Amino acid sequence: MTTLIVKIILAYLLGSVSGSLLLGRLRKVDIRGQGSGNAGGTNAFRTQGWLFALGVVIIDVGKGLIAAWLIPAISFGNTTGPLDQSILVMVCGFAAVVGHCFPVWHGFRGGKGAATAVGALIIIEPWVLIPLFVTWIVTLVLTGYVGLSTVLAGFSLIPSAWWVGNPSLIVFAVALAAFLLFTHRVNIRSLWNGTEYRFERIHLFSRKR
Repeated sequence: MTTLIVKIILAYLLGSVSGSLLLGRLRKVDIRGQGSGNAGGTNAFRTQGWLFALGVVIIDVGKGLIAAWLIPAISFGNTTGPLDQSILVMVCGFAAVVGHCFPVWHGFRGGKGAATAVGALIIIEPWVLIPLFVTWIVTLVLTGYVGLSTVLAGFSLIPSAWWVGNPSLIVFAVALAAFLLFTHRVNIRSLWNGTEYRFERIHLFSRKR
């Protein structure tokens, strides 16, 4: 059990390394004081440009991948307790997502977890990324709302997990979808109030100017 706790903490600490804040220090900017105030890839793109945002996404996806792949494989010379390896991978991946959203290194003010979740899913069950990305892209093109696209993409994991037929994966998918809904609650509220930011160039039905 001690080993399990250590691995969860390591995954959380790795997830707490924020790509936008790490790269922001090199540029001497903190994007949490710009745009939406969020430390994720979308706000990085809006405030710092695509190259900066690409670096952010690479780091954030990478730490989710490492948390689900490398940390569960670390051997401390004893067992991890009652969890089998596949469940441990999911637990560590989820811990990294939580770390990204509430990073101990950055005052618990981080991003919203989507990129880190994608990195973890590459290891946990990569094929579910296909319907996830399709849902995200279609929603973004039709509406222009990144937050809504991410939330719906997150919920697409539930039927995908059900199709796989792995009960543990279904629990993970439900927990991750609910967590993404929670981290995007401000976006949903803004969307309801009609104040949510929209990428007009992506929105298929945007009005011509």
